Amino acid sequence: MGVARDERRLLSDLLLQVGPDAPTLCDPWRGRDLAAHLVLRERRPDAAAGILLGPLAGHTRKVQDGYAAKPWDELVELVRTGPPAPFRLVDEAVNAVEYFVHHEDVRRARPDWEPRSPDPVRDQVLWKRLPVTARMIYRKSPVGVVLRRPDGEAVVARRGANPVVLTGQVQELLMHVFGRSASRVEYDGADEAVRLVKALDRGV
Repeated sequence: MGVARDERRLLSDLLLQVGPDAPTLCDPWRGRDLAAHLVLRERRPDAAAGILLGPLAGHTRKVQDGYAAKPWDELVELVRTGPPAPFRLVDEAVNAVEYFVHHEDVRRARPDWEPRSPDPVRDQVLWKRLPVTARMIYRKSPVGVVLRRPDGEAVVARRGANPVVLTGQVQELLMHVFGRSASRVEYDGADEAVRLVKALDRGV
């Protein structure tokens, strides 16, 4: 049981529903590209390094394109099956946020998307994972950044003067931190500070 398992299942079902050419928030990736990325991460560690390391990006792209060329049902089944042993032992720790965000990348690329209802178990896991990523993303912010849930619980993403407070449900804060424009958060702070935060490059 776990968020990674649940999100993988939901994403796999959605990919089969929308098809390989469905848009995603990871433009220009389509559904096929996103699925191939996920399979590569879990099955080809030699190629996954190129996701973050520029000199290896060519090898990563070649391997990912190979997965993307597979029949759609076969590719989605590789996503659904998940990582091989022994990587299954760390599936929840490594993939809970990854699969949640990419599931939303497909959901929110559709014009009629709406946020999912809050889920206490899922949201608690995501909330625990949020601080590390948020502090990395906002480390270069010229002003302070605080992420706050509607119930008042907050994470300081960047200490500093003139802090900007971003308020939203856990899933909305997470999508915002990962640089997705399709996120519903409210900004509270001085106009110039808010402008600076909105202008930050939030790519991972």
